[in-house]
Amino acid sequence: MASIDERCVSTIRFLAVDQVEKAKSGHPGMPLGAAPMAYVLWDRFLRFDATNPKWPNRDRFILSAGHGSALLYALLHLYGYGISIEDLKRFRQWGSKTPGHPEYGEVPGVEATTGPLGQGFAMGVGMAIAEAHLAAVYNRDGFPLVDGTIYAIVSDGDLMEGIASEAASLAGHLKLGKLVYLYDDNHISIEGSTELAFGEDVGARFAAYGWHVQKVSDSEDLGLIESAIGAAKAETDRPSLIMVRTHIGFGSPKKDSAKAHGEPLGAEAMKATREELGWPADKTFYVPDDVYNHAKLAQEKGALARASWDKLLKGYEEAYPDNARWFKAAVAGELPSGWEKSLPVFKPADGAMATRAASGKVLNALAPAVTNLIGGSADLGPSNNTALKDSGDFSAKDRAGRNIHFGVREHAMAAAVNGMALYGGVLPFGATFLVFSDYMRPSLRLAALMQTHSIFIFTHDSIAVGEDGPTHQPVDQLPSLRSIPGFTVFRPADANETAIAWRCAIEAKGPVALVLTRQNLSVLDASAFPIAEGVPKGGYILAEAEGGKPRAVIAASGSEVHLAISARTILAAEGAQVRVVSVPCRELFTEQPKAYRDSVIPPGLPVLAVEMASPMGWRDYLGARAEVMGINRFGASAPGPEVVEKLGFTAEAVAARLRALL
Repeated sequence: MASIDERCVSTIRFLAVDQVEKAKSGHPGMPLGAAPMAYVLWDRFLRFDATNPKWPNRDRFILSAGHGSALLYALLHLYGYGISIEDLKRFRQWGSKTPGHPEYGEVPGVEATTGPLGQGFAMGVGMAIAEAHLAAVYNRDGFPLVDGTIYAIVSDGDLMEGIASEAASLAGHLKLGKLVYLYDDNHISIEGSTELAFGEDVGARFAAYGWHVQKVSDSEDLGLIESAIGAAKAETDRPSLIMVRTHIGFGSPKKDSAKAHGEPLGAEAMKATREELGWPADKTFYVPDDVYNHAKLAQEKGALARASWDKLLKGYEEAYPDNARWFKAAVAGELPSGWEKSLPVFKPADGAMATRAASGKVLNALAPAVTNLIGGSADLGPSNNTALKDSGDFSAKDRAGRNIHFGVREHAMAAAVNGMALYGGVLPFGATFLVFSDYMRPSLRLAALMQTHSIFIFTHDSIAVGEDGPTHQPVDQLPSLRSIPGFTVFRPADANETAIAWRCAIEAKGPVALVLTRQNLSVLDASAFPIAEGVPKGGYILAEAEGGKPRAVIAASGSEVHLAISARTILAAEGAQVRVVSVPCRELFTEQPKAYRDSVIPPGLPVLAVEMASPMGWRDYLGARAEVMGINRFGASAPGPEVVEKLGFTAEAVAARLRALL
């Protein structure tokens, strides 16, 4: 008779392939091959409490190979996460708890949304950064309050993606020893053997990154897998990659074939697989009682670990009451009382200031109050103005540092920021030039899909970048970011709008982008303009027409708001009464009641939208009567003011466009 371990592995395998078979779609091969290592991890090592899936000191498990989601759902069912057999039977169906790829927030126990390959790998690196930082900040002798390990199962496809290379390099450099990745080394991708496109020595590559690398030649040998994971946990100075030589579609006639990857096995192959692995031929979604009972042992072990940690926290509260209060608030996502009072108010007398510079001043004003703010730049800190003064650099030697040097790794940075947000306890940000947001877009999209509290700072926001030319002058990036559902984009017009945009970003529930200028802009008088009240609404009347009865509206964001104000002055001298509306955040403006939006931009009035970017979306946003003054070409290399003038963005040109509209 098969051992209990073998029966558990078979249960996981067949719960997975039964899901795929019933749905008539999915990926059975990966679960069949990877089930043994997944079982060893969950049964012997993973620290979790299924009754409290958000327990702060749990280990995190990421299925980076998210196409194998049926494997994860089988594990969540067995280990008590409230995923029922009926849920498994509704795999990939509308409204089910078992979607085609794991979705964070939809399924208890899913730590990250995965499926786009490489993302889970890179988010795990962010989680390890957050774990290391929180441990350095809060742990004390005898009180290992933060002491979790980040585990993942990664695939050949994950390791081919460039984002994984960026993230692996960063993790090795930072010596993130709490990172343990099991590599499902099955040598098969969708098109066939990985030899078609992936011939490198993966172990040597990761060793060169600074990882601890082990190889397990037999994926069915649970003892070898257990020893490898134990050795990885013992290695605290390097992240670990365990290369497990698996066989896609193990036990089936499609073993070691690309045909096992992305389609159901089919009735004949299912029958043959059951015979090969000694599983009942007439039972689907079958879990033997002894398997349930065995899985409960791991659940009970996890509950005891959580109860022990609860006692540790109580002792910590007695010994370090202030730290405990801060820790609990950070983990709960609560902001310190009165934090917003630290926001600076800028005055026109301060002189013209780039919004990137204002952002840097705001960040440094916030840092002492919002102590879990942590982040950095993709090697552009001096340009992005992201350095937190007197806060140290996060490194292998200083985990308490709050300035992260991500290097020239934009995509890994964005995914790591998401991973840090998912881990909890920190409020992370990452920064680069707006034009390079293209390198980050898959991670920005996932941030919106997961609704992580990730903050992205994008400076050098327009053709006014100047001499660096069209490669560095964003034109199409603004509409691209705005097109992401659930993603909030701020483009403030001056230093004071920037400060309030930061307030909104800190208070947000989902991801936020701050789009900022390199060129200096006049400071708007906060005592004369309703900036503090207007920015959180996304759009507001910045300058009313003289006499209060506008004949037209100019709507603008960012630096172009100043062009609108100047054009208003020109037109007022001609007797044309024009209202200027600042629209720092179209997403928030859209959320306002229609009555408010109509009061700001009356439906019957001519409207001119002004923005040094692709005009895409503005007319849909403002109505068919709106005219848009945007850019439908790339920029040019010349001093910024000259580029702006040559491409027609002057106060006189704005006034002329509105004059024609009137």
